Amino acid sequence: MANDLLLVGGDLCARTAGALDPEAWTCVGLRRRAMGARPGDRIRWLRADLGAPRVLAETLAAAPVTHILYAPAPDARTPEAYARAYPLGLRALLDALPHPDRLQRCVLVDSSAVWGPDAADGMVDEDTPPAPADFRGAAMLEAEALLHGRLPGRGVALRLSGLYGPGRLRLPDGLRAGRIAAPDGPGHWANRIHVDDAARACAHLLALAAPLPRYIGTDDHPMPTADLYDALARMTGGPRPVRERRPPDGKRLSNARLRAGGWTPAWPDMLDGYAACLAAAPPSP
Repeated sequence: MANDLLLVGGDLCARTAGALDPEAWTCVGLRRRAMGARPGDRIRWLRADLGAPRVLAETLAAAPVTHILYAPAPDARTPEAYARAYPLGLRALLDALPHPDRLQRCVLVDSSAVWGPDAADGMVDEDTPPAPADFRGAAMLEAEALLHGRLPGRGVALRLSGLYGPGRLRLPDGLRAGRIAAPDGPGHWANRIHVDDAARACAHLLALAAPLPRYIGTDDHPMPTADLYDALARMTGGPRPVRERRPPDGKRLSNARLRAGGWTPAWPDMLDGYAACLAAAPPSP
């Protein structure tokens, strides 16, 4: 049976489409701006704005939907932008579906920002109570509540740690240039996931039978932030980053639930993943 996947988002959605069996999935994507077809792109892109309900409903009327991957990208780091992208955008999308009863699965991609820096002394997992430190995590939690309230048993939240990968190398680039200081003191943890592993996690949860309501997407090895910065500076040939005393701002995330469901990262250690990305990246000018 063919699955009709509606993708809301950009790069992560395109990578997820590429990770799915083309014989089993057809993919339609929504973008605010027109987007032409790219070589090898399996997505038929439609132009629609979540903030324009009438146009959105008209656009979706001819697009059968059995699954949704909702991976929004706020257009600014403000409370208003995060509200538009997460709870308001998701509500608008669900309201615009012409046949909501046909929807089998909706995967909402948000982040570990739902936990603040003091979430737990040990490893943080899906049962750790959320405690957002700012408007970003609060907006994501509001969207998750909407998801599970509207789609009980059909909604899944994937809380990703920091993404890196091709085109996502600002951290090593900044360390190479000596522009980034490393946090000093306890309570600073780095959690990362390669963008292709994140895409495979999205694909996995779209197809997983009887998933749980929420999952953490991260690799196997959180590490002290200063150690990561030092290692990346060595990889890039940059100077060792200076230390800057800061209050705790990190936690260690567990991917045990996602792994238990059958997902396995191709890049379980961020240092190996970064090294591969840097080796494949074009030389810096």
